[in-house]
Amino acid sequence: MDSVNLINSLGKAAKSAAKTIAIADTNTKNSALEAIAEALIENEKSLLEANEKDLSKADENGISESLKDRLRLTSERITGIAESIRDVIRLDDPIGKIDGGSIRPNGMKIEKIRVPLGVIGIIYESRPNVTADAAVLCLKSGNVCILRGGKEAYNSNKKIAEIMRQALKSVGLPEDIICFVDDISRESSGAMMKCNEYIDVLIPRGGAGLINAVVKNATVPVIETGVGNCHLYVDETADFSMAVNLAFNAKCRRPSVCNAIETLLVNEKIADEFLPIMKAKFDEKNVEIRGDETAKNILGECVKIATENDYETEFLDYIIAVKVVKDVDEAIKHIDKYSSKHSECIVTNNLANAEKFRREVDSAAVYVNVSTAFTDGGMFGLGAEIGISTQKMHARGPMGLDALTTVKYLIDGNGQIRS
Repeated sequence: MDSVNLINSLGKAAKSAAKTIAIADTNTKNSALEAIAEALIENEKSLLEANEKDLSKADENGISESLKDRLRLTSERITGIAESIRDVIRLDDPIGKIDGGSIRPNGMKIEKIRVPLGVIGIIYESRPNVTADAAVLCLKSGNVCILRGGKEAYNSNKKIAEIMRQALKSVGLPEDIICFVDDISRESSGAMMKCNEYIDVLIPRGGAGLINAVVKNATVPVIETGVGNCHLYVDETADFSMAVNLAFNAKCRRPSVCNAIETLLVNEKIADEFLPIMKAKFDEKNVEIRGDETAKNILGECVKIATENDYETEFLDYIIAVKVVKDVDEAIKHIDKYSSKHSECIVTNNLANAEKFRREVDSAAVYVNVSTAFTDGGMFGLGAEIGISTQKMHARGPMGLDALTTVKYLIDGNGQIRS
């Protein structure tokens, strides 16, 4: 079957299952989620075997260690996926929630309630946990999903999808509530972008190349997520110990994720003293520093001169761009120019500068004295996340259950007509 026919076939199956999950009650959906969580734990051995095939292929293709970390499943990570599913079970069901309403002068009663989006297509890269996270969030919010992962995690994604579909079947729900695209060609993702007949919204999750391709080529409505060119600015009043810890955590905790910082901005009044301390900490992880002339003059030959491209790049690796700036205004100007509108942080003890940064930085998440590593659905109390939206329409920031719903107006009356 060619890619277009495959996607249409999956779309048709997904559309057929959509009504069942859209009207399912909370207990039914939670039972399905618990069955999925238990099945993932029970099938740990086969999951790890499938993941090992992907890791072996990654070695053959010379994929970096940081990107392999995104790909890797362990017993602990599988348990973590199951626990995140149970976190979603504990969340309130958004479907049917009343968002507002009014009684009009003519007695007409209007209610605005939350309803599912319908069939959600997700095109994503590298991280097999996305397969589970996306599916369970869609399910709890009454949606059907069509999952198309990347080639790097093909075996892992396929096995997770198989386990989840079987779990749905075990509780009497259609397995096509979760559809998996068993085709990793470019043609399959291209077909999803044009599948307006069956897919209601498309969510890309991955690197800049994938996201840009979907945004530019899709005729299906798109929610843009996740390229994370994030910044941390160390103000002249910052506590050095705090700033070092925050920058190290935001860069090195998991450099391959989108909430990791890619650029460190340092106030010129403290740069001479602060940068050597920061470099000593970065040396623990052999972080490569690409800095401006001022940073190089302070730190010496270990610094590679940063290019314009370095300040634009999401490295996803142990590499950081550094720039010494005059003040908070220059830091904000730099962020305005290069940020992907994901997450930005200021480290400061100056309330006025903190408020200025919060007010003027136009990103989905703006932090004062907190690591950007917290931009995450679980950390924000959303259970899991389907992605981090960097756009402003419909949803912004970590996207949980509410972001996967839309509204419907219910109008009741007693025979009102319009003149």
